[in-house]
Amino acid sequence: MKNYIHPLNAHLHVNAIRNADLQKDDGQSFSNELQMAIENPGHLKISKHAKARMEQRNIDISPKKWQQIGEKITEAKVKGVKEPLVLLENAALLVSAKNSTVITMMSRDEANGQIFNNIDGTIIVN
Repeated sequence: MKNYIHPLNAHLHVNAIRNADLQKDDGQSFSNELQMAIENPGHLKISKHAKARMEQRNIDISPKKWQQIGEKITEAKVKGVKEPLVLLENAALLVSAKNSTVITMMSRDEANGQIFNNIDGTIIVN
């Protein structure tokens, strides 16, 4: 009976192991990462290519609009969308929902008449 572990203690031990396994190499825990994601649900990255296109095409998107786009991308990701086309009043963005990254963008005038392939969803943000 010496090696018998009481179920309550076993539960605590399992939780301690789980918590230890969730530690990242840089010392941040999964719970910290999750909290940051909850606090910043609309956080999007912009690829170098998209940033260059944004500057070349003089596309201006307000911080509030970026927040809306990010929230819609998060919603789309939950629904299983991986590569949505995001349509704004002044721009069209191709986004990787999986990576929360804007891949490329163009003005709405430039997007007229274009055929977009490899997308599996469309998000319209007014």
